[in-house]
Amino acid sequence: MALVTTTEMFKKAYTGGYAIGAFNVNNMEIVQGIVEAAQELNSPIILQASAGARKYAKAAYLKKLVEAAVETSDIPIALHLDHGADFDICKDCVDGGFTSVMIDASSKPFAENIEISKKVADYAHSKGAVVEAELGTLAGIEDAVKVADDKAMFTDPDEVEEFVKKTGVDSLAIAIGTSHGAYKFKPGTDPKLRLDILEEVAKRLPGFPIVLHGSSSVPQKFVKIINEKGGALTDAIGIPEDQLREAAKGAVCKINIDSDLRLGMTAGIREHMAAHPDHFDPRQYLADGRAYVKEIVHDKIINVLGSENKA
Repeated sequence: MALVTTTEMFKKAYTGGYAIGAFNVNNMEIVQGIVEAAQELNSPIILQASAGARKYAKAAYLKKLVEAAVETSDIPIALHLDHGADFDICKDCVDGGFTSVMIDASSKPFAENIEISKKVADYAHSKGAVVEAELGTLAGIEDAVKVADDKAMFTDPDEVEEFVKKTGVDSLAIAIGTSHGAYKFKPGTDPKLRLDILEEVAKRLPGFPIVLHGSSSVPQKFVKIINEKGGALTDAIGIPEDQLREAAKGAVCKINIDSDLRLGMTAGIREHMAAHPDHFDPRQYLADGRAYVKEIVHDKIINVLGSENKA
């Protein structure tokens, strides 16, 4: 099976009341853990590369890793650019074989966001790729994305119809209370997604795929392991999984997950090295990190996405 676009994935997800997991990849072990879990659960997936991943591993390496995943599995896999900063980056990824790209011009004025997003959509569509854009801005820090809390802005449902019509994009990331990075909400707070905004957007854009960024739930199991093995992670909680599942039952067809994977990989490595301080073979400790990545993806597919047996 070759790499696919997200078009058919999203059509099935929208009508089926589930979402596709978009998992950020940075190295071979993360790719393997994601794909092994998805293969076992017969779930379609999106493997996505951020600016940080492309800088660290290089786009060519990431693409080959994803191609290897396609060759060794029989589930639908899309390769997606996460948070493309401008037209040139999106064009480079489309030309390099990515089947989907995100143009993030959400920090620009509304008219400029439309102009940039349309330019990317026109080019990507001419090459058979699909495009995600963003309206509204999420707080938090993740790779090149840095937005202060006071600069975050919920998506305005009154703008979505005009934006989608004028840009021609294929999916829309909206801001309803999620946040980039692992440090989202302090214990004792009551994080809630603005499902009312999601519902209103869905009314304005019937049948149109909606995307949620910053949707890691920050599993405390792995935070605890990291802290016990010499770490100093600040206490934090993420988005409750039941709220994400509720969003996935509606118009949300793609949910991004990154920080949880990093936590799992780091927890596995720290736990291994604490138990085996004499080990120096990366195949040993990276394998434990990979196992935790697989565990996390398995949980997300079943408890958040609802995409098992949808391949």
